[in-house]
Amino acid sequence: MRGMRKGVLGVALAAAVVMGAGASAAGAGPGPGEGAGLRAGAVGPEAGVEADLAHHGHVSLWDGRVGVWLVSENHGPSHLSQATVRLAFSEPMAGGQELPQACLWSSDRVVSCRTGELRAVGGIGELALDLRTAGFPDEMTVEITTAWRDGVTDRNPANDRHRVLVLSTGDPYVF
Repeated sequence: MRGMRKGVLGVALAAAVVMGAGASAAGAGPGPGEGAGLRAGAVGPEAGVEADLAHHGHVSLWDGRVGVWLVSENHGPSHLSQATVRLAFSEPMAGGQELPQACLWSSDRVVSCRTGELRAVGGIGELALDLRTAGFPDEMTVEITTAWRDGVTDRNPANDRHRVLVLSTGDPYVF
C-alpha cells in the first residue's frame, strides 16, 4: 500500500511539473537580455547561454617529469566568465610541488586550474605545467576535461575532453 502511494505521488508530481512547464511556456517568452524560459513541451529550462569551450595543446614525459602545455579557447557564441579544466594523470605526482596561482592539487594525480575569462569567439587562456612524477614511468595517460563552466551550456563537449597516452620519450603528444 505504501509503495502504491509513493507511485501515485510520483506520477502526480511529474504531471504537475509538466503542466507547470506548459503553463509557463504559454506565457510571454523572455524579453531582450532576459534568460531563457521554457519551451512548449519541455520539462526543464531551455539553455540560454552557450559557449564552445575547447582545450588543445601537448603533453611530454621524460626522466620522471611531465610537461603540459594547454590552450583553452571559447569558440562562442557567448562570453564565459570562468571555467575549470581538470588534468588527471594515471601516475602519481611527487609531493611538495608548487603550481601556478590559478591551479590547485585535487589529489596526487589530479590538478584543477581556472581558465580565466574567455570572451566569445576567440577568448584564449594558456597554461603550462612542469611536474615531477613520483617514480620514473615508461608511459602514462593524461585526461583533460572541463570540470566546470560557470553554468554555461556547451553543445560540443567533444573538443574539451581528451585522453592522451604519453610515452617517456620527451616527444610532444598533441591533443
